[in-house]
Amino acid sequence: MSPLFLAHGSPMLAIEENEYSAFLRETGASLHPGAIVIFTAHWETEDVTVTFTDGVYETIYDFYGFPDELYRVRYPARGSKEVASLVKSMLETNGIPVRFDGTRGLDHGSWTLLKHLFPNADIPVVQVSVNPYRSVEAHYEIGKALRGLSENNILVIGSGVTVHNLRIIKWGQEEPEPWAVQFDDWLIDAMSRGELSALFQYDTLAPFAGHAVPRAEHFVPLYVALGSAQPNAKPEVIFRGYQAGTLSYLCLRF
Repeated sequence: MSPLFLAHGSPMLAIEENEYSAFLRETGASLHPGAIVIFTAHWETEDVTVTFTDGVYETIYDFYGFPDELYRVRYPARGSKEVASLVKSMLETNGIPVRFDGTRGLDHGSWTLLKHLFPNADIPVVQVSVNPYRSVEAHYEIGKALRGLSENNILVIGSGVTVHNLRIIKWGQEEPEPWAVQFDDWLIDAMSRGELSALFQYDTLAPFAGHAVPRAEHFVPLYVALGSAQPNAKPEVIFRGYQAGTLSYLCLRF
C-alpha cells in the first residue's frame, strides 16, 4: 500500500467535476486499504496529535465565503482507536511524542480528497496533525517511523500542496507561472535521485522556494509521505496540474 502525497487545493474540489476529481476517483477505485492515516495541512499542533475515536467524524468547514452547497457536504467516515494506537506506538518507539484527540473532526484537508477517493466513507480514517515550525527533516522522520503501516494494508496520505502562495495567486489564469513549474521540477528531480540532503535544504537550494513555500504547513505533509515509503521506493508523479497560475496539484506515489 504505497504512501501518497495528494494536493487538496481549493475546498471547491469536494463538489467540482474536473480532471483532478476524476483522477482521485480512479485512484481510489484501484486501492483497497483496510484503513487510512492522513496527515493534513489544516491541523497544526506542537506535538504530533492523532484522532482517537471509533465514532463518526464531524465534517469541519474550516473556510469561509464559499457556496452553500459546499457546506452541505458530509463525509461520515469512522475513526479507529486500534489504528490510532498503532500509530502512536510506532511514533513513540522512535522517540516522537504523541497526543490523542478524541473530539476533532475531519478538516477539509482530509474530507475533500477522501470524498472522491472513497465516496462510501466505509474505510476507517485516522487524521494526524503537522507542525510547520518543525523542519522538513523532522516530518520525514515521522513518516519513517510509520514505514510498517503498509505491511498492515494501511494507506498513508500526506495532504498538502507543494506550491501554495495565496498572496500571489493569479485568479482565472490557466497557464502556470514558470517559477512554480521550476520549483516542482526541482522537487521531482531531487526525489527521483534520492537526494535527501538537498531535499532537507530545499529552502536554500530549490529555485523560488520562498515564493512556493511562504509557510510550510502545506509543504511538510510531502515529507511525511516520502519518509513513510520503503527505502528504495522510487517516487512516481501520478498527477500534475496547476490552478490560478500558482497553485500546484502535483501528486506523487512513493
